[in-house]
Amino acid sequence: MLLCGIDLGTSAIKFSVVDAANQKLIFTCSFPDIENEIYSPELGFAEQDPEHWWYCVKQAIIIGNSSGKYNPKDISAIGISYQMHGLVVLNAENKVLRNSIIWCDSRATGIGEKAFNDIGNQNCQSNLLNSPGNFTASKLAWVKQNQPHIYDQIDKVLLPGDYISGCLCHSYTTSSSALSEGIFWDFNQHGLSNDILTYFGFSKDLFPKIKPVFSSHGQIDKQIAHELGLNDQVEVTYKAGDQPNNAFSLGVLEPGEIATTAGTSGVMYGVSASLKFDPQNRVNSFAHVNHTNESIRIGVLMCINGTGILNRWLKQNFFSNLSYPEMNALGAKSPIGSNGLICNPFGNGSERIFNNKTIGGSWHNLDFNRHSNADMIRSSQEGIAFAMVYGLELLETTGIKPTHLKAGLANMYLSDIFSNAIVNASHVGLELMESDGAYGAALGAGVGLGYYHTPNEAVNKIKRIKEVHPSKDTNDQTQEAYALWKENLHKLI
Repeated sequence: MLLCGIDLGTSAIKFSVVDAANQKLIFTCSFPDIENEIYSPELGFAEQDPEHWWYCVKQAIIIGNSSGKYNPKDISAIGISYQMHGLVVLNAENKVLRNSIIWCDSRATGIGEKAFNDIGNQNCQSNLLNSPGNFTASKLAWVKQNQPHIYDQIDKVLLPGDYISGCLCHSYTTSSSALSEGIFWDFNQHGLSNDILTYFGFSKDLFPKIKPVFSSHGQIDKQIAHELGLNDQVEVTYKAGDQPNNAFSLGVLEPGEIATTAGTSGVMYGVSASLKFDPQNRVNSFAHVNHTNESIRIGVLMCINGTGILNRWLKQNFFSNLSYPEMNALGAKSPIGSNGLICNPFGNGSERIFNNKTIGGSWHNLDFNRHSNADMIRSSQEGIAFAMVYGLELLETTGIKPTHLKAGLANMYLSDIFSNAIVNASHVGLELMESDGAYGAALGAGVGLGYYHTPNEAVNKIKRIKEVHPSKDTNDQTQEAYALWKENLHKLI
């Protein structure tokens, strides 16, 4: 039996096929080769076209199915991981009404802050575990206020993964995990938040059927199955936001461990067995993939928007002739601390860790006679790493203190500069695993199908590739550089 995983990222769609019996990856690819653009019609806006996502998903599946490495008819279940917090709205004919307002869009921040105060801070935090902030509910309210001609046509409100599942099955579902990331979910009432619906004037009818994360979300439409070369009995049996899915794919299901990623954005994600929240709303709490009413599992998430996107910006604008590994090698020629050059990686919209302030990306202490291109690269990677360690410290406000970190060996974690800066600044060891979002989504599909009896069974064979531990030789230098970086940050905020 084969399992298929689809990872709907900001930059591209990743597609993987896994042998359920031995949990081995058979095939993986991504589409397109050039990273998908983020459309920003105004300052602070960030949008993508959901129909383009669907086109990319189909192309990735077709590439995989034409590879000859497996029989597409043997795929029994599909799992979907997706970029969190995006808003997709459809009309009654299931047509997309506007571009998706995606995770890093900050236009609705003021709407969310007003709702937080009007509904009541304590009420929001104890029931929603968050402020509405600039999450999906606030984005929908923005559409209602600013584009009433579109809002009046809305028949379905979806998260990005719900949309892709609907494209495959021609039926629509969501989950408590998805609704919690949109700030639609009441954790005490175990259902859609009456406070949010009443305050914003949203009808319950806008939301599709609520199903468990691991369950059947629909059988593939026969015409879609024929178009993609799949058998028409395939079901979508798992959907989760990219960060809960990443934690699942690394085996982070219980309190103690921290899952981390550094793709377009950077994330530290811990698990709590109680309804934890940050009183200052700098980190956010959502239903984890294995959360139930009877067994509470809350994913506490710290996000830095400007992570891999800074590295990409640097490459595109200053190092287009170098590959990312060549950039890493050049940056390694600069010493720890980048000769005093400090980078703040906050140029991708408002940052939750600063209560949704937009402070922008910046370099400080730049000396034209002293600093080189190697210092620019190293300071960028150190700045990203230090920002994530700073965020890791904020997780402690919810009672989450890491024993060690786990990440897939991908993206920024391919850089020794970055990995060592994270470890030595935080004093926490790092395990780098052979796993990614699409692979995890495929294993999740196996749980939803019932092939694996528990989520833990699905991920118990994930391989550890590498470990990184604090170094006595470089720890003091990194700690000094981190202290200077943090001192400079506090001047900005």
